[in-house]
Amino acid sequence: MPLYEYVCLDCKTRFDVLRSMKDADAPIPCTACQGEHTSRLISLFNAQSGGRVVAGSASAGGCSGCTSGSCVGCGH
Repeated sequence: MPLYEYVCLDCKTRFDVLRSMKDADAPIPCTACQGEHTSRLISLFNAQSGGRVVAGSASAGGCSGCTSGSCVGCGH
């Protein structure tokens, strides 16, 4: 079962949920405030095998404000 990432549009909490693909866009309450205004996010990933990128991008950096090569820290 895939792991999907969501954000609550009310309290801005980001949370992950294991759900079937058919339920990915079905309404889901926020895990923090139980609000119904949530939205699925696009999650980025990078897979390597033997030092070679096999999925995603080796330069999967986000905006210029990101220091770790991902936007986890800045939320973009």
